[in-house]
Amino acid sequence: MRTLYFILIALLVNPLVAQEQVLSKEEAVKLMLESNFGVKIAKNNVKVAENNKRLLNSGFLPTLTGSAGANYQRDDSTFEFPGQFLRDEDGNALTDGDGNPISRPDAELYKAEAQRYNARLTANYTLFDGLGRLYNYKRLKEEYNLSELQARETIENTMLQLFTVYFEVARLSENIGVIQETFENTKTRLQRANYSFEYGQTNKLDVLNAEVDLVNDSITLMNERQTLKNTQRDLNVLLNTDLEQLFVADTTINFTNPVVLDEFLSNGESNNISMLQAEKNIMINDYNLKAGKSILLPTVGLTGFYGWNLNQNAPGAFFPGVNVNNRRNFGLGATLTWNLFDGGNGITQIKNAKILLNSQEALEQQVKQEIRRDIANAKGNYDNRLQVYQLQEQNVTTATNNYERSNERYKLGQISSVELRQAQINLLNARTSKNLAKYNAKLAELQLLQLTGQLLNVDL
Repeated sequence: MRTLYFILIALLVNPLVAQEQVLSKEEAVKLMLESNFGVKIAKNNVKVAENNKRLLNSGFLPTLTGSAGANYQRDDSTFEFPGQFLRDEDGNALTDGDGNPISRPDAELYKAEAQRYNARLTANYTLFDGLGRLYNYKRLKEEYNLSELQARETIENTMLQLFTVYFEVARLSENIGVIQETFENTKTRLQRANYSFEYGQTNKLDVLNAEVDLVNDSITLMNERQTLKNTQRDLNVLLNTDLEQLFVADTTINFTNPVVLDEFLSNGESNNISMLQAEKNIMINDYNLKAGKSILLPTVGLTGFYGWNLNQNAPGAFFPGVNVNNRRNFGLGATLTWNLFDGGNGITQIKNAKILLNSQEALEQQVKQEIRRDIANAKGNYDNRLQVYQLQEQNVTTATNNYERSNERYKLGQISSVELRQAQINLLNARTSKNLAKYNAKLAELQLLQLTGQLLNVDL
């Protein structure tokens, strides 16, 4: 017996050594919003959409292009004058001492340098493009709004996932308390059975039954504690925190006021995240259609430029001086472009855009019908689970009274240890079932709040 006690104490005390920190629901949500990987990615997508909807990406601003160039050239040249002779001022050919005409000498040009520089600024602005960029700009704004809704959907789904795990941690923690209490009661029964056996009041069977029950309770407690640790690590993954930091969940559950819940339900369809996204997708497709029709209208553009050129030519054989040309120029212009027929490609795109818009409108009707069904199902599930929880509370009261009476009758020798054990198991099952029903009802409420678009607007 002493060996059994030592083993049980070692197994049941060691798991309590780990350091645990109570994590409130508000703190859990805060950590999730700050650290969860999926939430971070969703927020980054919103930032990208926000950049896309800015004026810098709208096409309404002009373009300005600058260009510049420089060129350097050096020449070494020799100019020959075959058949040409030197002449005096009167045009007579000069002769040497023998009377032979003197040939004109070659001309050499050494290190003749030339530089050319230019710079130019060109501005272009589309004055009118058939309203295409206007509708594209509006579409980008709606895509930003859609990205915010998608981020909200990600946060809501992650929050439901978070509380599924969080409430599981809370449930297991409460179950461990119940099992621990059952274990202590069984240990007390074993001690009483040993005393009764030593004084000859009972036989060895009661002692053996109590020992078996104590071992079973200890195994159940050990398994529940291990499951709790695993679930706590699941919670750490969702919160992106250290896996060795085991959080303890708050077991307090508050249900939403029925009057407030009915108000949420009355506006649930219009606030549903899927419905809001469907409406945004219709607006986006409508702007795509309007932007596509811009191909039927002309495009008017303005252009302007300012340029500077500097040419510095090297002296030559016939122009011995340096030739410099410094020029500045400025120009304005306007263009009108009208794509009268592009082979039918533009008309095809417009037709396809109309079809996509019709499909999106049909999808909105489908989403609306599914939302009505989902809200009705979620409300039914919530009401049912809440009633189950209330019944389980009554069942715990009944099982508690039954166990207390059975325990008194066992002390008086009116029932056997087997009958007492059955009452103990009934109480254990009733209390753990109540814990399960409580958190199932709360999760059903959170699912209902998500469908009505109020999950992020209520106190948990």
